[in-house]
Amino acid sequence: MRIVMMGTGSFAEPTFARLLASTHTVVGLVTQPDRVIGKERASSRQARNTMKELARGIPILQPQSINTPDGVAALTALSPELLVVAAYGQILSKEVLSVAPKGGINVHASLLPKYRGAAPINWAIYHGETQSGVTIIRMSIALDAGDILAQEAIDILPTETAGELEARLGPLGAKLAIDIVDRLALGPVAGTPQDKSLATKAPKLTKEHGLIDWSRPAADVCNQIRAMHPWPTAYTYLVRPELEPLRLIVNIAKLDSSAGESEIGAVHALGDRLIVQCGNDTQVEIAELQPAGKRRMSARDFLRGNSIPPGARMAGEAR
Repeated sequence: MRIVMMGTGSFAEPTFARLLASTHTVVGLVTQPDRVIGKERASSRQARNTMKELARGIPILQPQSINTPDGVAALTALSPELLVVAAYGQILSKEVLSVAPKGGINVHASLLPKYRGAAPINWAIYHGETQSGVTIIRMSIALDAGDILAQEAIDILPTETAGELEARLGPLGAKLAIDIVDRLALGPVAGTPQDKSLATKAPKLTKEHGLIDWSRPAADVCNQIRAMHPWPTAYTYLVRPELEPLRLIVNIAKLDSSAGESEIGAVHALGDRLIVQCGNDTQVEIAELQPAGKRRMSARDFLRGNSIPPGARMAGEAR
């Protein structure tokens, strides 16, 4: 079967690799335009597009929008029978989906109908889900709303970041996708309609989603930090009397078992431990962080060069 792969980023790579190694013919790759480090990184979080490296001579399309007449024409010229989409980053129009006689399937990193949208892995961790997974759907015009062709769940590990979970879901998605592609090559595959009443959203992340709200319970703060790693990263401001506010990226944090009763955001140095007061009389211990313009470091190393005087606090803005 003639297939066009549409995808960008590390989640899509295993599916693309499995298709290339299969008995099917991959006639083209459609992937996002190359990004400059530090700009427009969005959900792919990649400046070097490794999907292109995997292509090895296969025609590559990188339109700003595949839905334009030129984009549709370029896709049509590849004469695909099926589109296989994984984290492509663009919503496909009816005209694009009509190019392939067998339509398209989407490899989606959630247990649909939960977490429809661009960042399902991140929002599952953010909301404290204990399970994630991959769903293969038949593509439709509505966002991530097509019939379910296959689905498999895995447990989210207690300290797992979005990047770590993505690395486990990518190969799972590839396995499910190649099975469905093989079955579609033999004939129609029946799907199961999604329950629309259970649908939740997973919108595209922005840098602002990383700003930590310390008034939330400590467990929620830890989930946010994990969900925002490796992009856009969770961040806060250390505000200290008579010192300039310091922007901090928080890479690793864990629950502190002691109950705190100080003001929300109050920060204390207990030996070489950095403790922050959260909502509901809970506390977080920051284990690894990165001050603005500095390298990543442990809390111990940070405290060697930075004082935490009385009245110090973590805040959502630099004042």
